Amino acid sequence: MTERKPPGVSFETWIDKQIREATERGEFAHLSGAGKPLPHLDEPYDEMWWIKDKMSREHLSWLPPSLALRKEAEDALEAAAHAPTEAALRRILTAVNERIDAALRTPLEGPPLNLAPFDIDEVASKWRQEHGS
Repeated sequence: MTERKPPGVSFETWIDKQIREATERGEFAHLSGAGKPLPHLDEPYDEMWWIKDKMSREHLSWLPPSLALRKEAEDALEAAAHAPTEAALRRILTAVNERIDAALRTPLEGPPLNLAPFDIDEVASKWRQEHGS
């Protein structure tokens, strides 16, 4: 936390002093992104860039919950297809099936879900055929 600006000192002088002192203490020496170009400089300006960036970093979605669950189920099926083991496949699909079951019991906002839980044994059987197990 910085101290308050002393009376009679211009803001520019006060800020320059704080920056100089922080530089001398080495507080700018190892910042992440140092020496790298700023991202998205070649893209057109978007007023909502910071919101989109935060949502991406925090894995948030602006989709209605029913569509977000459809997307999650699609991603889970893809992840299951590339799972290293059958146990991992079963963990992935069990987790998404629990969310699908909950959504079927208490409908979500948005368009109809039109999604049923995955048949884990069927998906596992296909996985074993593809992986030669």
